[in-house]
Amino acid sequence: MGGWAIAVHGGAGVDPNLPVERQEAAKQLLTRCLNIGISALRSSLPAIDVVELVVRELEADPFFNSGRGSALTTKGTVEMEASIMDGPGRRCGAVSGVTTVKSPVSLARLVMEKSPHSYLAFSGAEEFARQQGVETVDNDYFITEDNVGMLKLAKEANTILFDYRIPTHGLDTCSAAVDSPLVMNGLPISVYAPETVGCTVVDGKGRCAAATSTGGLMNKMTGRIGDSPLIGAGTYACELCGVSCTGEGEAIIRGTLAREVAAVMEYKGFGLQQAVDYVVKERLDQGKAGLIAVSRDGEVAFGYNCVGMFRGCATEDGFMEVGIWE
Repeated sequence: MGGWAIAVHGGAGVDPNLPVERQEAAKQLLTRCLNIGISALRSSLPAIDVVELVVRELEADPFFNSGRGSALTTKGTVEMEASIMDGPGRRCGAVSGVTTVKSPVSLARLVMEKSPHSYLAFSGAEEFARQQGVETVDNDYFITEDNVGMLKLAKEANTILFDYRIPTHGLDTCSAAVDSPLVMNGLPISVYAPETVGCTVVDGKGRCAAATSTGGLMNKMTGRIGDSPLIGAGTYACELCGVSCTGEGEAIIRGTLAREVAAVMEYKGFGLQQAVDYVVKERLDQGKAGLIAVSRDGEVAFGYNCVGMFRGCATEDGFMEVGIWE
């Protein structure tokens, strides 16, 4: 074992015209979350506790698209989803369609540990949350002024708007105003820049874990479920590695992206970065996405095939990096 390692992400597919101050704010948030995870790992918390702790922090901050600050449905409401997986024993939990739970990732963990199931959704997930006594808030808590503006923009453009942080002014200089040949499941979309948060950790005992949380797509159909809560697609952890994905959910689902990283490590004998590179290149078809990963040997890796990914990573030997672009 090579010691602990941690990686976090805040979404792949970044608007290249995102203001510098917003880029710096993203880096500061990722750095803060990394330091929270590093402190927990130095205190010998198990990997599963660390990924939950870090993703909870990301959900509480409105900058990225998870928890407070989640993208809005076509009806102007928030429907969140999250998953968590513990490599030892491959235990997992997931939730979708959550509208009042302050920390969806923690509810996902309760599904894993306190229910006989792996996945609960919509009214069933909300009822389970009440039974477990988790903290709930009105749906308005998750809605930000910026996202209300982004939904208006998306409706006016009659499209699913991926980058909820693109400013509502100056559209002639950002990707929201540029026609794009990109399609999702055969349907054209005019913006591609998805946001999701995630964390992968291997602790000092070689235990891997992963967690992912999102509000989904701006102006999405109510009831839409993406890759983030789907074990093997947006999230996966086993004895070899932990993986969290972000990007075009429909493409990630088709490619079972997170599981594929573990599969090529197991069946092809690939190393972690080699596995990540292979999966990004060979399993996304025409989709755009990115992922972060850790291995039981204390390695950390990331990869993406779009314009930038908000990410950060650190290892026990003192390495630490936070970035957006190549």
